[in-house]
Amino acid sequence: MQMSRPSRSGSLRSRLLKSRFGAAAVAGAATALLVGAGVLAASPAQAAPRACPGAGPGDPARCAQVIGIDAGSALVMRTEPRYGATAVARYGNGQWLEVECWTTGDPDADGHGYRYWMRVSTASSWGYVNDWYLDTGGPGTWKQQLPHC
Repeated sequence: MQMSRPSRSGSLRSRLLKSRFGAAAVAGAATALLVGAGVLAASPAQAAPRACPGAGPGDPARCAQVIGIDAGSALVMRTEPRYGATAVARYGNGQWLEVECWTTGDPDADGHGYRYWMRVSTASSWGYVNDWYLDTGGPGTWKQQLPHC
Protein backbone atom coordinates (compact mmCIF):
# COMPACT_ATOMS: atom_id res chain seq x y z
CA MET A 1 0.00 0.00 0.00
CA GLN A 2 1.42 3.29 -1.03
CA MET A 3 0.74 6.43 1.05
CA SER A 4 0.55 9.80 -0.57
CA ARG A 5 2.76 12.59 0.65
CA PRO A 6 1.25 15.93 1.52
CA SER A 7 2.01 18.49 -1.10
CA ARG A 8 4.91 20.73 -0.38
CA SER A 9 2.79 23.87 -0.87
CA GLY A 10 0.21 22.61 1.69
CA SER A 11 2.94 21.99 4.24
CA LEU A 12 4.45 25.41 3.66
CA ARG A 13 1.02 27.05 3.85
CA SER A 14 0.35 25.32 7.17
CA ARG A 15 3.66 26.54 8.62
CA LEU A 16 2.99 30.09 7.41
CA LEU A 17 -0.48 30.12 8.99
CA LYS A 18 0.91 28.80 12.28
CA SER A 19 3.61 31.46 12.16
CA ARG A 20 1.08 34.24 11.48
CA PHE A 21 -1.27 33.05 14.22
CA GLY A 22 1.65 32.88 16.65
CA ALA A 23 2.82 36.38 15.73
CA ALA A 24 -0.72 37.74 16.13
CA ALA A 25 -1.06 36.10 19.54
CA VAL A 26 2.27 37.54 20.69
CA ALA A 27 1.34 41.02 19.40
CA GLY A 28 -2.05 40.84 21.13
CA ALA A 29 -0.50 39.75 24.42
CA ALA A 30 2.14 42.49 24.22
CA THR A 31 -0.53 45.14 23.56
CA ALA A 32 -2.59 43.91 26.52
CA LEU A 33 0.47 44.12 28.77
CA LEU A 34 1.32 47.65 27.60
CA VAL A 35 -2.26 48.85 28.10
CA GLY A 36 -2.36 47.25 31.54
CA ALA A 37 0.91 48.92 32.47
CA GLY A 38 -0.38 52.29 31.30
CA VAL A 39 2.19 52.57 28.52
CA LEU A 40 -0.52 52.67 25.86
CA ALA A 41 -3.50 54.77 26.79
CA ALA A 42 -6.75 55.64 25.12
CA SER A 43 -6.75 58.83 23.09
CA PRO A 44 -9.59 61.26 23.69
CA ALA A 45 -11.43 59.70 20.76
CA GLN A 46 -11.67 56.26 22.37
CA ALA A 47 -13.98 56.83 25.32
CA ALA A 48 -16.68 59.18 26.60
CA PRO A 49 -17.82 60.95 29.76
CA ARG A 50 -19.71 58.42 31.86
CA ALA A 51 -21.38 58.00 35.22
CA CYS A 52 -19.00 58.79 38.04
CA PRO A 53 -17.72 55.88 40.16
CA GLY A 54 -20.03 55.42 43.14
CA ALA A 55 -22.81 57.54 41.63
CA GLY A 56 -26.31 56.43 42.49
CA PRO A 57 -29.10 55.68 40.00
CA GLY A 58 -30.25 58.84 38.25
CA ASP A 59 -27.19 60.87 39.29
CA PRO A 60 -26.47 63.15 36.29
CA ALA A 61 -22.78 63.69 37.12
CA ARG A 62 -20.39 62.72 34.29
CA CYS A 63 -16.77 61.71 34.86
CA ALA A 64 -13.63 60.97 32.88
CA GLN A 65 -10.24 59.51 33.69
CA VAL A 66 -6.88 61.23 33.32
CA ILE A 67 -4.79 59.64 30.53
CA GLY A 68 -1.59 60.27 28.57
CA ILE A 69 0.45 61.83 31.38
CA ASP A 70 4.16 60.96 31.31
CA ALA A 71 5.65 59.12 34.29
CA GLY A 72 6.75 61.57 36.96
CA SER A 73 4.49 64.29 35.57
CA ALA A 74 0.93 65.40 36.37
CA LEU A 75 -2.14 66.95 34.79
CA VAL A 76 -2.47 70.38 36.42
CA MET A 77 -5.95 71.73 37.15
CA ARG A 78 -5.96 75.53 36.63
CA THR A 79 -8.25 78.46 37.52
CA GLU A 80 -8.71 79.32 33.81
CA PRO A 81 -8.30 77.37 30.54
CA ARG A 82 -4.74 78.54 29.95
CA TYR A 83 -1.34 77.32 31.14
CA GLY A 84 -0.42 80.68 32.71
CA ALA A 85 -3.39 80.48 35.11
CA THR A 86 -2.91 79.57 38.76
CA ALA A 87 -2.48 75.85 39.48
CA VAL A 88 -5.21 74.39 41.71
CA ALA A 89 -4.37 70.68 41.92
CA ARG A 90 -2.41 67.88 40.19
CA TYR A 91 -3.65 64.51 38.92
CA GLY A 92 -2.06 61.35 37.54
CA ASN A 93 -3.18 58.74 35.03
CA GLY A 94 -6.28 56.81 36.07
CA GLN A 95 -7.63 59.43 38.47
CA TRP A 96 -11.32 60.34 38.03
CA LEU A 97 -12.55 63.91 37.58
CA GLU A 98 -16.16 65.08 37.35
CA VAL A 99 -16.64 66.83 34.00
CA GLU A 100 -19.05 69.78 34.15
CA CYS A 101 -18.75 71.71 30.87
CA TRP A 102 -16.33 72.54 28.03
CA THR A 103 -14.69 75.65 26.63
CA THR A 104 -11.64 76.54 24.54
CA GLY A 105 -8.26 77.84 25.63
CA ASP A 106 -4.55 77.22 25.17
CA PRO A 107 -3.56 74.25 22.99
CA ASP A 108 -2.45 71.05 24.75
CA ALA A 109 1.06 70.98 26.19
CA ASP A 110 2.25 68.16 23.90
CA GLY A 111 1.85 70.13 20.66
CA HIS A 112 -1.24 68.52 19.09
CA GLY A 113 -3.00 71.88 18.81
CA TYR A 114 -6.00 70.60 20.80
CA ARG A 115 -7.72 73.65 22.36
CA TYR A 116 -10.68 72.13 24.22
CA TRP A 117 -10.66 72.41 28.00
CA MET A 118 -13.05 70.91 30.53
CA ARG A 119 -14.19 72.48 33.75
CA VAL A 120 -13.74 69.63 36.19
CA SER A 121 -14.16 69.11 39.90
CA THR A 122 -13.38 66.80 42.77
CA ALA A 123 -14.71 66.81 46.33
CA SER A 124 -12.10 69.44 47.26
CA SER A 125 -11.52 71.62 44.19
CA TRP A 126 -12.64 72.73 40.73
CA GLY A 127 -10.84 74.18 37.75
CA TYR A 128 -9.90 73.56 34.12
CA VAL A 129 -7.82 70.86 32.40
CA ASN A 130 -7.06 70.37 28.71
CA ASP A 131 -9.39 67.67 27.37
CA TRP A 132 -6.50 66.00 25.48
CA TYR A 133 -5.55 64.36 28.78
CA LEU A 134 -9.03 62.99 29.61
CA ASP A 135 -10.72 59.94 28.10
CA THR A 136 -13.82 61.91 27.07
CA GLY A 137 -14.16 60.75 23.47
CA GLY A 138 -13.46 64.09 21.80
CA PRO A 139 -15.86 66.86 20.74
CA GLY A 140 -18.01 64.62 18.54
CA THR A 141 -18.90 62.62 21.64
CA TRP A 142 -18.98 65.03 24.57
CA LYS A 143 -20.64 68.01 22.85
CA GLN A 144 -23.81 65.88 22.91
CA GLN A 145 -23.49 65.31 26.67
CA LEU A 146 -21.90 68.44 28.13
CA PRO A 147 -22.86 72.12 27.90
CA HIS A 148 -20.51 74.91 26.84
CA CYS A 149 -19.27 76.77 29.95
